[in-house]
Amino acid sequence: MTMFSKKFFAGMALSGLMASTAVTGAFAQEETIKVGILHSLSGTMAISETTLKDVMLMLIEEQNKKGGLLGKKLEAVVVDPASDWPLFAEKARELIQVNGVSAVFGCWTSVSRKSVLPVFEELNSLLFYPVQYEGEESQRNVFYTGAAPNQQAIPAVDYLMNEEGVERWVLAGTDYVYPRTTNKILEAYLKAKGVAEEDIMINYTPFGHSDWQTIVSDIKAFGSAGKKTAVVSTINGDANVPFYKELGNAGIKAEDIPVVAFSVGEEELAGLDTGPLVGHLAAWNYFQSVDTPVNGEFIKAWKAYIGDDKRVTNDPMEAHYIGFNMWVKAVEKAGTTDPDAVIDAIVGVSVPNLTGGYSAMMPNHHITKPVLIGEIQEDGQFETVWETSGLVVGDAWSDYLEGSKDLIADWRKPLNCGNFNTATGKCGGSGS
Repeated sequence: MTMFSKKFFAGMALSGLMASTAVTGAFAQEETIKVGILHSLSGTMAISETTLKDVMLMLIEEQNKKGGLLGKKLEAVVVDPASDWPLFAEKARELIQVNGVSAVFGCWTSVSRKSVLPVFEELNSLLFYPVQYEGEESQRNVFYTGAAPNQQAIPAVDYLMNEEGVERWVLAGTDYVYPRTTNKILEAYLKAKGVAEEDIMINYTPFGHSDWQTIVSDIKAFGSAGKKTAVVSTINGDANVPFYKELGNAGIKAEDIPVVAFSVGEEELAGLDTGPLVGHLAAWNYFQSVDTPVNGEFIKAWKAYIGDDKRVTNDPMEAHYIGFNMWVKAVEKAGTTDPDAVIDAIVGVSVPNLTGGYSAMMPNHHITKPVLIGEIQEDGQFETVWETSGLVVGDAWSDYLEGSKDLIADWRKPLNCGNFNTATGKCGGSGS
């Protein structure tokens, strides 16, 4: 596996609007530094995003116990975009213009992130985005603390190919931007590795899909050609439950056709019958089961804060842990919460992650992360079966897609560009 993107190294070469003058004056006298939390607390995504709201409140409380930031107390401002993608943009504007937050931590789905991008660019505010995503993006005002495809999807395929001897591939996903773009990258990657087109099966289903009998039957038939077969799953949300159950009903065991998932973590497994999932895999950058002192302290603090010993931790929570601490360190380094100063200060900032190492913010506004492959256990936890030997630099633009492979992102001066085309020498080398 390539540990560092070739394009990354090739590229190493407030005015925020206020609602009124009166409001502007009030913020100038503000005794707190406001932090926005933009996560769905109702609707279909609440089951995943509420935990991220909770962990942000914990992190802010802990920082205040340390004395706050720049001599001021941090104040959380929580809004509920209610799993409504256009409402994310409206609530982001409210946080920045009306509440005067210095930074926002939030979004989950790529469509919610895409919805708010114009707002953060227009109002020159900061968004820390904590969830794995499809890449093909680098925005000056956004810091991507979740995994890019080369920090999750590509290593998962490498593991299956090199360690499990997989030769046939089912790319199964929910029908929206993240799975489609990720699978487009994976298909190109597999073909670059010599996999024939007839050995790749691609399938998409809508959110909440429940009737998996026909699809699982097709997977079983596809896997009966005498070649080791695996499912690479970007299936999201509740659809995973009937999917895994139908695999069991069809007699498909993990040792026969393993599934590696990118959207199934501890939070999704909590409270489920894990029987049909045991032995299948997931690829993340963090598992609750990671045995390090810093993770032990984090889990202890989380359970104490939430008051529920059964509540789990997961990968997006760690991404917020990293992103929040990076923001704090960058503000201290800059001596101000001014977005432009923080953007300049944060590149190169390094903070502890929960796997026992350090993660750094790179010039493309992605971070360095280890990659772990975990096997699902009966208790809903993961046993790590493989991990990278070092940290992987998040790649904003895929090396395997035409129109992207020549692009790099570097938000330092003088380049200051999110899609610099190394072939043409121009910024704005892609329509994306």
